[in-house]
Amino acid sequence: MFSIIIPTLNNLEYLKICVKSIKKNSKYNHEILVHSNNSNDGTSEFLKSENIKEIKSQKNLGLCTALNELSKHAKNDYLLFIHDDMYICPGWDEVLDKEIKSYDHNNFYLAGAMIQKINGHINFNFGDTYKNFNEDKLLELYSTFFLNDIQGADKNPSIVHRELWNKVNGMSEEFNPGDASDPDFVLKLWNQNVRIFKVLSKFRVYHFGSLTTRKKVDIKLNNGSKTFLKKWGITYKFFRKHYLNYLNTYDGPLKEPKKGLMYFFDLFLCKLKLFKEIIINK
Repeated sequence: MFSIIIPTLNNLEYLKICVKSIKKNSKYNHEILVHSNNSNDGTSEFLKSENIKEIKSQKNLGLCTALNELSKHAKNDYLLFIHDDMYICPGWDEVLDKEIKSYDHNNFYLAGAMIQKINGHINFNFGDTYKNFNEDKLLELYSTFFLNDIQGADKNPSIVHRELWNKVNGMSEEFNPGDASDPDFVLKLWNQNVRIFKVLSKFRVYHFGSLTTRKKVDIKLNNGSKTFLKKWGITYKFFRKHYLNYLNTYDGPLKEPKKGLMYFFDLFLCKLKLFKEIIINK
């Protein structure tokens, strides 16, 4: 049904949990593809044992390039991007299938609701690491948390039709290894007149949280906020606030932003910040 694309970098124990959750908690059959950024922890052997296609690079290409490479090998119309440190809860693909079938077009960007220890759509700790992950407790409680559908999706897990992906040329590789690449992708979709950016409250995942960048690996993090500002002339916080109606209850397709006093004041602050970056910090 969906092509699930997963980039990974020496994160085998979490990748095992992720793959297990997909196979265990899916109603339909899905294609799973993994891009291994020069992993040397047994990832290749595991994927071979699970009959999962691996696209492997000899060096760390970064998240954006990995996703672009994976998309070239995907066979299905819908591309679902998830992180290797996510556990997909039961019912997820039925929720997505029902939502997708409710539209008579493909002009939408849908995302799942994240359960995390902190800073999630739902905050609850089912384990900080694979060693203390309490899967049984998660499966007992995940569906009991109240949550409405949410406006302004710009994070993963997310799904988009291949036509839209190709129309915006996938992920912008200037954002490698990945910071701020998601809001950049969403803004590109906005410029293609996409106005449905919806977090589906019943499509739930547990996220351990940015494990690759928390580990001591050879990754030079990008300054995504600066790249975003220089590219678009606004901050992604401005975009979320004035365009995406970020984290408010979903109330239908988004409209053009109201350009009142606060809009222009915040825009002035963006331009001031941009001037500082270009002139003062060049």
